Amino acid sequence: MANPLDYLKETASQTAGPYVHIGLVPSDTGIEIYDHELGRDITGPNATGERIRVEGRVLDGNGAALKDVLIEVWQANAKGAYAHPESSGTIEDGFRGWGRVIADFDSGEWSFETVKPGGVPGRSGSRQAPHINLWIVARGINIGLNTRLYFDDEGTANAADPVLGRVDPPHRRDTLIATRDDSGATPVYRFDIRLQGDGETVFFDI
Repeated sequence: MANPLDYLKETASQTAGPYVHIGLVPSDTGIEIYDHELGRDITGPNATGERIRVEGRVLDGNGAALKDVLIEVWQANAKGAYAHPESSGTIEDGFRGWGRVIADFDSGEWSFETVKPGGVPGRSGSRQAPHINLWIVARGINIGLNTRLYFDDEGTANAADPVLGRVDPPHRRDTLIATRDDSGATPVYRFDIRLQGDGETVFFDI
């Protein structure tokens, strides 16, 4: 019998298209079809830990902000546990650890509120620094891009993180570090994502 892999061809890919928001976050386009839209609440009201806000832009190779970008967020809680059956640790009632956010249609700014995650177990007994996983899709991107956001006030944990440690050359690790601003009532971490050019963000093949 012939091996089907010998004659099957790869399915053609397409970009996310200009209508990704309508399907994934319709209320942001003025279409109210869900009583509760999935991806709005990352932490729930019972999550412990420091409440923070994360904000930034996704920039193209010319430094212009993309205004039709969608970002999915995945993170552990403040104790370093994911809302997943295989994760060890206690999860608060209502904590999803997952969310979805889009950029402002005028400015390209995106933001979300959450709790600062704790460090999570790595391979071979190592410990990963506190971080947030981000998945980016937008018009013109054929395959969703995966990256991580680390925190600039976690210097010791960042220095020992096994993933950051594999980024080479070392100066590119800075593209994964969000900077903290304590000027307001809620701490804000700024994280701009650069798709190309100088200071291009490190993306992961996962």
